[in-house]
Amino acid sequence: MGTPTVHPTGTTIYNPEKCFNGYTIFPAREQGAVLIDMNGRVVNFWKDLQGFPNKLLPGGEVVGSRGERNNEFGWQDQIDLIQVDWDGNVVWEFNKLEYIEDPGYEAQWMARQHHDYQFEGNTVGYYVPGMEAKTRGGNKLLLCHHTVTNPRISALPLCDDTIIEINDAGEILWRWNCNEHFREMGFSEEAKNCIARNPNMNKSGGDWMHTNSMSVLGPNRHYDNGDERFHPDNIIIDGRQTNIICIISKETGKIVWKLGPDYTAPEARFIGQIVGQHHAHMIPQGLPGAGNILIYDNGGMGGYGAPNPGSKTGLNNSLRDYSRVIEFDPVTMKMVWECKPSDMGNAMPYHADHFYSMFISSAQRLPNGNTLITEGSGGRLMEVTRDHELVWEYISPYWGKYLPINMIYRAYRYPYDYVPQVEKPKEVAIERIDNTTFRMPGAAGKDPERTVSVEGTIGFTAVDGFCLESDD
Repeated sequence: MGTPTVHPTGTTIYNPEKCFNGYTIFPAREQGAVLIDMNGRVVNFWKDLQGFPNKLLPGGEVVGSRGERNNEFGWQDQIDLIQVDWDGNVVWEFNKLEYIEDPGYEAQWMARQHHDYQFEGNTVGYYVPGMEAKTRGGNKLLLCHHTVTNPRISALPLCDDTIIEINDAGEILWRWNCNEHFREMGFSEEAKNCIARNPNMNKSGGDWMHTNSMSVLGPNRHYDNGDERFHPDNIIIDGRQTNIICIISKETGKIVWKLGPDYTAPEARFIGQIVGQHHAHMIPQGLPGAGNILIYDNGGMGGYGAPNPGSKTGLNNSLRDYSRVIEFDPVTMKMVWECKPSDMGNAMPYHADHFYSMFISSAQRLPNGNTLITEGSGGRLMEVTRDHELVWEYISPYWGKYLPINMIYRAYRYPYDYVPQVEKPKEVAIERIDNTTFRMPGAAGKDPERTVSVEGTIGFTAVDGFCLESDD
């Protein structure tokens, strides 16, 4: 479905009594880091601060980067990772992963960070009661890129994912390279053949895994019950290009738990095919659903395998034209909660794309049990209850100049006391508008001036026939 030419932006729905009220931070497209209250008022704007993603720290400080490397040479590489105070002063920075000498540019150190990072003290980067990230000192985990060749994967150069742990001085203490664990991923022979021919090539190499989230498990009930796979130090990642979610042993580097890429496997029967997912993480202790895995399952396209009518070469051979947010137990592999288009009141499959972002996006579990969903491609943020009631909605008014969309990579909600610099804002409820009666100035209403009856008509049935059968 096409997007209407005219539509509101900012906060469009707000029920203060049912929300986890606080501040929301997100990277505004080609603008900077934006911090808003529940009514959409911009509380602070860090101009030109990029965010992959932006995260808020206690005390009103924000994390982001000064800029991005030219994509001719490095795909989605941030030049650094910096911590900035309320007034824009840099209080910490890291860039010394690799010394870069790109043609036509001054040589410089770069972090090559992308998609995620975590500060010691908090496992996931969003608000968890009693789990505050350290604002001074402490180690950091960064998801970064490095360029490698690995003939076991492809003869082509690879834009590989690497996870580094650094101390506050920027010294690398631990490192994990994704390409070294290719054999543990469980690819079929068709998928291996496809990756060898085209490991998702871009100008800087084959982004074969495209890891887009990385977080620590933290204390959890599975480890407490004796399951070593879920050691609190272990790290969970997901690769949107491979449709894989996996847990890495911090001690050995081995993959100790995995979902995908084969979703016909018995362990995936309650979950179904995941396509191009983002922000897979374990819900931390202290939040409803603790120990479950929460994912924004994008749909769109992803995966490698045999060619099919939607993929001539086998690249991106998994397809689905809607998104869903899923929560499941990683031991029983049973679904605990799901939010899909029909749960949001959209008829399936006709309006499946009314809840759909084929790239970016995220889901955050809130302390009141609600879930903050970033439907990224259309710049929509939603707070949804367990019963799928939409209690807050915000549409980004920030369109890019070079890429004219209002996308939001990922948003996070934090409590008011994270920002002591300003007083708690007034919370003003915003009722949902009736779209059947809402009109622009000068537009006529829907009621006819004249109605006539037609002899012999029998009226409409409860369900009319369509080209596709309803999924409801």
